[in-house]
Amino acid sequence: MEKHLHIICLNVPYPVDYGGVFDLFYKLSALQQSGVKIHLHCFKYGRDEQPALNQYCDSVDYYRRNEGLASLSLSYPYIVKSRSSNKLRDRLSQDDYPILMEGIHCTYLLNDKRFKQRKCFVRLHNVEHIYYGHLYTFTKSPFKKLYFLWESYLLKSYERSITNKAAFFSVTQKDAEIYKTMGCTNIQSLPLFLPGWKVNSGEGKGCFCLYHGDLSVAENEQAATWLLETVFNDLSIPFVIAGKNPSEKLVKLVRNKNSTCLIANPEEREMQDLIEKSHINIIPSYNSTGIKVKLLNALYNGRHCLVNEASIEGTGLEKVCNIASTAQEFKNAINAIYDRPFPIEEIDLRREVLDNVFNNTHNANKITDSIWGN
Repeated sequence: MEKHLHIICLNVPYPVDYGGVFDLFYKLSALQQSGVKIHLHCFKYGRDEQPALNQYCDSVDYYRRNEGLASLSLSYPYIVKSRSSNKLRDRLSQDDYPILMEGIHCTYLLNDKRFKQRKCFVRLHNVEHIYYGHLYTFTKSPFKKLYFLWESYLLKSYERSITNKAAFFSVTQKDAEIYKTMGCTNIQSLPLFLPGWKVNSGEGKGCFCLYHGDLSVAENEQAATWLLETVFNDLSIPFVIAGKNPSEKLVKLVRNKNSTCLIANPEEREMQDLIEKSHINIIPSYNSTGIKVKLLNALYNGRHCLVNEASIEGTGLEKVCNIASTAQEFKNAINAIYDRPFPIEEIDLRREVLDNVFNNTHNANKITDSIWGN
């Protein structure tokens, strides 16, 4: 029996140039290799149609995201309402293939009675109402703060309302446990799909500490600022911040710090080179849902990783990270680790932990088993 699957993507999942599309894209090739014929449906949001996707899918269709006031609602979150489409609904109605919805963003059809008997699955990228609550906390713009607060409120109610309208795959066990408290009875954790990374960490000593991320994201700018002002404020250890679109405020702050430099908008190869040459990848987070691709990238390709609890909670990666909480604990850890060569034993441990969890073939089989049975 041929296995056909509709996948609805919140955005065009190619090129793979930011963390949010890693899972979307690499899942396609893994499912194709497991024998699934994919019918991909993409909402266009700041990204063009991509012919490269045709090599992984039997069909690819694109839909306009309905941005603006028309998608504001008192009952539906904006990220959901703006991805409602009659064209998509009509296409999905032409057969009875199972549907995988990538993110809460793509779940509008779960509220349509015509899909009540359809086999529907939702891939959770994090717990959205908690994520938007964090965006509210770290955004300075009054307009954005109001939007994020309202969106978080709507998402909390909406996520609870759909917990038993589909089967769910979370990226961490913690996210699964949160959904269970919201009434979800059919959820399992499924690790992120990644490129064909093998642990490539170098032994010995790197040259600097590194924080990297999309610096246009308020949480990431806040983390970089916190590190500059409270951790590296009196450390003489070299510190590099690298990422997309840093604000002028962050640029000025770095300019006034000794032993610190900022690399804006590095190319992919340059970023990977920074990760590989650094001695400590420092990855604090304020959001404990989901999992960060930059953490996994650092574990596969860098040396020591220093994180806080929020970065790893529910991920099972505690054994391969150094953990600190306060600014003083981060300072103490950096001072202790910076002169410690990275040993082969740590590399072997990473291989043991990561290869067991982030196995695309195994995880694609978990999806197919859930949809079509063993």
